[in-house]
Amino acid sequence: MLERIRASITALPPAEQRVAKLVLADARSFASLPVGELAERAHVSKPTVVRFCRSVGYDGLADFKRKLAGSVNEGVPFVHRAVDEDDKPADIIVKVIDNAVSALLKYRNMAAGNAFERAITALVEAGRSGRRIEFYGVGNSGVVAQDAQLKFFRLGVNTIACSDGHVQVMSATMLKPGDCAVLISNSGRSRDLLDAAEIARKKGATMIFITTSGSPLAQFAQGNHQVLLAADHREDAERYSPMVSRLLHLTVIDILTTAVALRLGPALRPVLQEIKRNLRSKRYADTA
Repeated sequence: MLERIRASITALPPAEQRVAKLVLADARSFASLPVGELAERAHVSKPTVVRFCRSVGYDGLADFKRKLAGSVNEGVPFVHRAVDEDDKPADIIVKVIDNAVSALLKYRNMAAGNAFERAITALVEAGRSGRRIEFYGVGNSGVVAQDAQLKFFRLGVNTIACSDGHVQVMSATMLKPGDCAVLISNSGRSRDLLDAAEIARKKGATMIFITTSGSPLAQFAQGNHQVLLAADHREDAERYSPMVSRLLHLTVIDILTTAVALRLGPALRPVLQEIKRNLRSKRYADTA
């Protein structure tokens, strides 16, 4: 959570930057002090404190302080230690799993409910109106995009996944207002995705970014039709294929899928039940 604020501080207005610096200077105190004292310490107005909380993706001051308190007080019981060359399999199991669990718990504390609300609303509106929902990712993120498409098409929405840069450009060119493009990237620096984002923005499509705070791709999330779902986790991508960040991105997709399915309502359930029956019949036929 603090890493996200640190990465976003330069994009904030000067008054909100002062609030951000107050958080970074003493997060524990910020989580416990009343809004009046926070405003006085930051030399800003009370509404500015609330605006800052919303600017960094939270519902308001209460939501921000609750998540901040969880981040600085609760802590994470699993600490990742670097894997050593002489580690035994049992050691590797513990270290790798602890690293993943630690990242997921940290994300639980820092996930911005307001940003998720905006993303879910856009996806639901697109699904109900028959608009396009497209998932873009390259490399490892292309696998996440495919997983998202497999989950969303079961909801009866018009969805595809693109992992080829040329196809992404062509697909983004055909987007229209009301369509949604979900761009997934661990680094947030993929040239292909940056090109697709620029085209989608010009077309007036809603864009949802699942990427690292402060990255070039995250910088696109500035307008009313852009949403940043930041997933920050440092990985040595030069030595290892990013894994934990992919788990975080898959988790974000699961959250979006679950929330959209719930909001699409009871009309969706007969379709899901029919899919389940047909799949069961196919499995029985294949093993007969």
